Amino acid sequence: MKNTSAAPTVPSPALWLAITLLWGTVFYATSVYMLRLASQQLAGGLFDPSGEAVLNVYGMHAVLLVSFALIAMTARMALDPGANSQIRRWEAVKGGYGEKVFISLSGSIATGFFFTILTALTWTASSELFPAGSALSLSVVFLASFYNIGAGLSASLLVGLVFFLSGIGKKA
Repeated sequence: MKNTSAAPTVPSPALWLAITLLWGTVFYATSVYMLRLASQQLAGGLFDPSGEAVLNVYGMHAVLLVSFALIAMTARMALDPGANSQIRRWEAVKGGYGEKVFISLSGSIATGFFFTILTALTWTASSELFPAGSALSLSVVFLASFYNIGAGLSASLLVGLVFFLSGIGKKA
């Protein structure tokens, strides 16, 4: 029988990096797809990078993701030593007091939207090496960002489904 009364621990840097790279990779892929789709609808398909370019720009994007993860982890530790608020949130979810369908509705919307902007900024910054990034207009980026909200909601539903099926969040 599992001991469920053990106190949650503060997430390690490896966990911060793994989660950031996992979701950053998922949202990079959905963002590139949505940028391509929005470009086809608004600009006649000007943003249509090759698979090789997508992978090369992802390499730069991954460096940005790692930097963000380390900065966020450091800021979180400075603002909440011991990660007490995060531990309380985990305990609330495990106790069945989290959102019932989404892991975080507002977080899902923000994640889908802002990851597209981050992806577009990475492409724009690398447009000297990969010219597809120079084809991104503000209207294409914003339309793609709104489309990618669906990916954020889908990811949250998926995690919620995993929690539901695994029994996390059921009241004892």
